[in-house]
Amino acid sequence: MKIGSRLLLLLLQNAPYVLFVVLLVAFGLMSDRFLAVANFRNIIIQAAPIAILAIGMTFVLLIAHIDLSVGASMYLTASVLALYFTGVPWPVGLAAVAVGGAMIGLVNGLVVTRLGVASFIVTLAMLFILRGIAMWLSNTRMLMFPDAITDLNRTALLGIPSAILAFLVVFALAWVVLHQTPFGRQVYAVGEDPEAARKAGLPVERITLACFVIAGLCAGIGGFVTISQIGAVGPKYGDQVEFAAIAASVLGGVSLFGGRGSVAGTVFGAILIKTVQNGLNIINADPYIYPLVTAAIIFLAVAIDGLRTRILERLEQRTIRPLSEA
Repeated sequence: MKIGSRLLLLLLQNAPYVLFVVLLVAFGLMSDRFLAVANFRNIIIQAAPIAILAIGMTFVLLIAHIDLSVGASMYLTASVLALYFTGVPWPVGLAAVAVGGAMIGLVNGLVVTRLGVASFIVTLAMLFILRGIAMWLSNTRMLMFPDAITDLNRTALLGIPSAILAFLVVFALAWVVLHQTPFGRQVYAVGEDPEAARKAGLPVERITLACFVIAGLCAGIGGFVTISQIGAVGPKYGDQVEFAAIAASVLGGVSLFGGRGSVAGTVFGAILIKTVQNGLNIINADPYIYPLVTAAIIFLAVAIDGLRTRILERLEQRTIRPLSEA
C-alpha cells in the first residue's frame, strides 16, 4: 500500500508535466502553427502577467491564506494610473501601480492579522469594494493609455520582450526570497504549522502581513504588464483573473493548505494555462467553451492538490507501537 501511495504521489506531482506533453501532442496534430517557435514565444508573453500575479499568490497560499482581490486591485490601480498619472514616464507609472497594489495588500493583511477575519472573507469583500471604487472613478467607461506605456509591449532588451523580462525579474527576486533567505524559510514554517511557528518565536503576524503586501505588489506589476499589452482598461478588466492565478499556483504544486510549493512550479502552471488557451484559439474552438475549460483546469488543480496532500499526510504518519505487556 505504501509503495502504491508513493507511485500515486509521484504521478500527482508530475501530472502538470504529463498534461503539458499531452497538450503539445494534441494541439500539434490539430494545427502546424501551434508547434512554431514564434507561437511558443507568444505563449510566454501572454503568460507573463498571470505568472507575475500567480507568483504573488504563491506567497499567500504558502501561509495557508488566499487573496481573491488581486484582479480588482489590478483594475483599480490601472484606472488610477489612467486618470491621474497621464503623461508621466513609464517608470513612474510602474512605481505608482506597484505601490498602490502593495498598499491594498497591506490593508488586506492588517484586517486578517489584527481583526482575525478569514482571508477568504476579507479579500472577497475587497474584490467588490475595489471594483466598485474603480467603476465609480472611471464612470464605467473605457480608459486608454498613452503610447509611452503601450510602446513597451514592442520593446525588447537583448532580444527579450519587455513582458518576459518583467516576469523573469519578478521570478528571480521571488525565488531568491523564498529559497535563499530566512524570511522564505519562515514563510514555509508558518504555512506548515502556524502555532508551532509562533511557539518557536517566529513573528507569524508580520510574516502574514508581508505575504499579502507581496501579493498586492505583484498584482500592480502584473496589471502594468497587461495594460502595456492591451492599451486600455474597462469594467471587465481583471475580472476573475484571481482564479487563473490560483489555478496556476496549485497546478504548479503549491498546496492550498500551506507549507508546500515553489514559484518555479507556479510559473509552469501559468504557462500551462496559457498553452491551453492558445491552443484553443489556434484551432478556432468555440469561445463559449473557454470558461468551461478554465473551470476544468481549476477543478483539476484542486483535486490534485487534495489527493497529494492526503497522501503526503498518510506517508508522514508514524506508527506508534504499543508497549509490550510485562
